[in-house]
Amino acid sequence: MTRTRTILFWAVAAALLIGHVIVAWHSLVVWRFWEDEAFNLTVPRNLLAGLGYSSDGALSGSTITPFDPRISTGPVVLLPVALLLATGIDPVLAARLVPLAYWVLLLAGLAVIGRRIAGRWAALLAVAVPLAFTAGAGVSPIQGPGDLLGEIPAAALLVWALIVLPRRAWLAGLLVGLAIQAKLIVLLALPAFAVALWALSDGTGWARLRDLLRRAWLPLVLVAVPTLVFELAALISLGATGFVEHLRNLVNFVRSGGQGDAATSIIQKLGELADSWSLPGVIAAIGAVIAIGLAATGIVLRWRSATPEERVVIAYALAAFVGALAFVGWWATASRLPLWVRHPAPGIFAFFPIIAAVAVWAVVRMPRGRAVRIAGVVAASALALVVAAGGVLHVAAQFAPRTLITLDEQRAGVAPLTAWVEENDVEWLAADPWGAAVAPIVLTGAHVGLFDAVAMQDAPRLTGLACTTETLADSGYFRICAAP
Repeated sequence: MTRTRTILFWAVAAALLIGHVIVAWHSLVVWRFWEDEAFNLTVPRNLLAGLGYSSDGALSGSTITPFDPRISTGPVVLLPVALLLATGIDPVLAARLVPLAYWVLLLAGLAVIGRRIAGRWAALLAVAVPLAFTAGAGVSPIQGPGDLLGEIPAAALLVWALIVLPRRAWLAGLLVGLAIQAKLIVLLALPAFAVALWALSDGTGWARLRDLLRRAWLPLVLVAVPTLVFELAALISLGATGFVEHLRNLVNFVRSGGQGDAATSIIQKLGELADSWSLPGVIAAIGAVIAIGLAATGIVLRWRSATPEERVVIAYALAAFVGALAFVGWWATASRLPLWVRHPAPGIFAFFPIIAAVAVWAVVRMPRGRAVRIAGVVAASALALVVAAGGVLHVAAQFAPRTLITLDEQRAGVAPLTAWVEENDVEWLAADPWGAAVAPIVLTGAHVGLFDAVAMQDAPRLTGLACTTETLADSGYFRICAAP
């Protein structure tokens, strides 16, 4: 029986690895390079051009904008991209290899923490959850793990922060600080780590509070260090007056989530989340209820009699519950935010798999009654089946007919425009409108502005629509039009 289980385990592990490789490969070389990736890429490109840590400012006046608050993907992601770009590698590959490296780091972290919680099968389940999750719908997607965005790098750093938390809380604090500088929204994870530290603290009452403060002060300081370093660089670069304006813009961006009022409801948001698992929303919701129910039951059963190892698992579980609730709750209750699951994605990638692993741990610790144990095993098997089905369907979707152009088609469509830009020494092109026109501009090597910005009045337009002025270059997919 043991040998059969081992063979089955490695067969499932191999299938899971193949599924992840397929999704990662398509994300690297098949999916189109889209506007948010392109906008983020302007920062490492400008850094190498000697323009400092600056975006093209396409959403803030269409001029070079140092420390642009609208670039919500941080230096923990963009500086390594700049290093790869400096080698002369293809810009899209340079942009996508860094997030893919963080994806591998995320999966490795989930395997480690899953095994620590409940053994190798829990590790497999934890690694399978991100494969089942899809955030590719809507106009602001995460197409795949290679997208030049900060959500997945932030989640990877959060998972490793939890791994080191019991023995090296100072390092966990530093990793959380780096996660914040991957994606600022990771500030929402701070309560999760506070709860985990509390669960790991010794004593009761005031004694426990004192132990918590003793454990937490250094991690809390180190959480702030990466942000302080980054903002110090901004102060030196911008000067006092510019820095104050930068902080004001940053606060406004954080408070608004970078969006206007989308007038969405909690029910709509939760429905969108349920539909983001490649399965009918009802089935995904059933899987979530099973995972939450099992994990919560395990915490209750072992709360008073937990061994030191079980206390660590309970700390992980409480952190995952609080973290998941913080991200999903913030997004669901913020009516101004659109129906984009990309917003809570760092919490989903980091904390949902841990809840699933804790559900497996809980089953092992069910009361010895035959009926209760059987019910727990059936529930855990149903959860695994839901996750596996979502993962299989997500992998299968990589081979579905494309509704959007592929990266190769996009490159072919940009090549004639790149030649025209180089021949005419054009520095700026205006995207008309914001969206599909942004990435082609960045791929030509020109700076990208927005067509309605004052600074772009005399700049040629790149569009996928018909030109209303003289057509300067046309590739079929896209064209460059003379300024109006």
